[in-house]
Amino acid sequence: MKILLAEDDAEIAKFVIAGMEENGHSVDHVTDGRDALSYLLYNECDVAVLDRMMPGMDGLSALKAMRAAGKSLPVLMLTALGDVDSRVEGLQSGADDYLAKPFHFSELMARVMSLTRRRTDHAAQTELVVYDLTLDLLTRTARRQDQNIELQAKEFAMLEILMRNSGRVVTRTMLLEKVWNFNFDPNTSVVETHMSLLRSKVDKPFDTALIHTIRNAGYSMHGPR
Repeated sequence: MKILLAEDDAEIAKFVIAGMEENGHSVDHVTDGRDALSYLLYNECDVAVLDRMMPGMDGLSALKAMRAAGKSLPVLMLTALGDVDSRVEGLQSGADDYLAKPFHFSELMARVMSLTRRRTDHAAQTELVVYDLTLDLLTRTARRQDQNIELQAKEFAMLEILMRNSGRVVTRTMLLEKVWNFNFDPNTSVVETHMSLLRSKVDKPFDTALIHTIRNAGYSMHGPR
């Protein structure tokens, strides 16, 4: 699952990002309300977690502008303002849920997952399918030819990116940025190592390979052509 975190407190952001990535999710992080709004208007993600108080533009204003533009993305609002009136204002402005600081990460993650399950937008995907491989984003399970495939968190994240971009090239740099939040390092072999493990589970036991290496470009996922 791809999550936008808009939070200007560095310690909170570090804590939340680490927890989400440990659970196999991809996180894009911004620290300014205007950047949050720009991201929400021009990028795709599954859910947004917005801090209410941010520089540039507060989270509530960014939320209102996003809703005015017709975006139905699920939004969880974070705030140090825990009074009832503040929560009501946030919900009336278009937030789907509200969580007061300080919070436990387990509750934050439970609320985020609940929002993705409740989403009724037809554009939302809860299941990805490429040929005979199915990836369930809610239960975080993979199946091919009625066989369950056990995946580690990083493997699941890589497979999700490949399947979301089925038929297109996914570069090594994209995987480093989205799965590990690494800037490009030509010396690291972490992508190749995890890709080999992923292929041993997704492709090797079956007759048809779905993950293809595109020389000097990256990887592409597709069925027989």
